[in-house]
Amino acid sequence: MDTKIRLGISSCLLGNKVRYDGQHKYDSWLVEELGPYMDYVPVCPEVECGLPVPREAMRLVGESANPQLLTTNTGKDITEQMQSYCRARVKQLAADHLCGYVFKSNSPSSGMERVKVYPHKGGVASKTGVGMFAREFMNAFPLLPVEEEGRLHDPDLRENFIERIFVVHRWHELMSSKPKPGDLVNFHTRHKLLIMAHSTVDYRKMGKVVAEITKYPTAEFSLLYFAMLMEALRKPATRSKHQNVMLHILGYFKKELSTSEKEELISIIDQYKQNLYPLIVPITLLNHYVRKYDKPYLAEQFYLHPHPAELKLRNHS
Repeated sequence: MDTKIRLGISSCLLGNKVRYDGQHKYDSWLVEELGPYMDYVPVCPEVECGLPVPREAMRLVGESANPQLLTTNTGKDITEQMQSYCRARVKQLAADHLCGYVFKSNSPSSGMERVKVYPHKGGVASKTGVGMFAREFMNAFPLLPVEEEGRLHDPDLRENFIERIFVVHRWHELMSSKPKPGDLVNFHTRHKLLIMAHSTVDYRKMGKVVAEITKYPTAEFSLLYFAMLMEALRKPATRSKHQNVMLHILGYFKKELSTSEKEELISIIDQYKQNLYPLIVPITLLNHYVRKYDKPYLAEQFYLHPHPAELKLRNHS
């Protein structure tokens, strides 16, 4: 990577003491493991909109689709103040070319989903809300990968999110170079197998669009392609889908591998599908054969190295 990935993040997750109680919610994985690859852009909507630290706790009240933001004890209405801030801050963040965002779960300002919303007349809260800032951000940037720190404890969700922000980072670097149609085709070519691992349907659709790239103005094609790419990668890459891609890769070695080598590789891929091996096992063997038999097309496929190995995102069972 020539440059670090610019990623928005709730400030408290970095250890900044900006929460209502004057504390933080330091996340060691985000800071210590992922941090070396990120250029974090910390945001605390509550502090940045003018509220002090410490401060009275707040909560969403009313209808989930359009709630008010009220202080818990005194019932002070912060809605207008927060909404005005959110609109302005999101416009500022557009200039930062973020590759994604990590929100603080359960926050009335930054929760991505399942935030508590309380009835006006009292009663049990429903977990149907979205934090005011998170809602504004996601509406403004619907294609960007977003997650909450709690959901990132799930290995599959974590890998999907990190994979996507690396793809967005590469896309931003491509766009900054004012690409020609050939550059865009090359970008797609290097991501083909990665797309296939998420959706063969989207893979075919995107292939048809790329084949007709000369029919589009470059700017129009870029917008269409990026939307399709993000839609495809949002879909989970299951073990069956990975198996399909790896067997597809095996086809590139039909003249080089011996019968026993093919049988061994097929067996390892099958055992991966049965949840006996993590993905890194068959991928490591495939990368070995790519180097041994000098397969330039496969060597450039981001499917085989979508993110730094040091993150160990493919090591989980």
